[in-house]
Amino acid sequence: MPRSMDPLVLGRVIGDVLDPFTSSVSLRVVYNYSDVINSCEFKPSQIVNKPRVDIGGDDLRILYSLIVVNPDAPSPSDPYMKEYLHWLVTNIPATTGATFGEEIVSYESPRPTSGIQRIVFVLYRQLGRQIVHAPRWRQNFDTRDFAEVYNLGLPVASVYFNCQRESGWGGRRI
Repeated sequence: MPRSMDPLVLGRVIGDVLDPFTSSVSLRVVYNYSDVINSCEFKPSQIVNKPRVDIGGDDLRILYSLIVVNPDAPSPSDPYMKEYLHWLVTNIPATTGATFGEEIVSYESPRPTSGIQRIVFVLYRQLGRQIVHAPRWRQNFDTRDFAEVYNLGLPVASVYFNCQRESGWGGRRI
């Protein structure tokens, strides 16, 4: 698919959160039996509990880091807390899921109060088992800086969904 048609480009995930990359590992995110598909929409009541995250690959010796951020916090028109870190899991073996990794920052359910916000799942391949330190706070996390500090390179997979307050309606135009 041409880069201009990539949903991560259309949704400005590439640019706002990530540099261009080529997906090389499958990443499946499921909330209550509903798959996260790029630009789909979930309400806060649907994402209260952490999702099931399945990671592809074929070699259990390969480990991954999963980052979940909101680049639109607290509001898309004034995202002064971007990126807000919702979840960080490292040392996840290939062919398993996030529950097999080390949860560095516990899952915090997104609860947007203003506008339609993107929740971005990013998967990185690690060079080996790593000790990762939790950031001091969740707001103003920087996915690119994290990848650089821990020598992760470019992402190997990413998916995102849109979320707005429970009484909101409509969708983000891409």
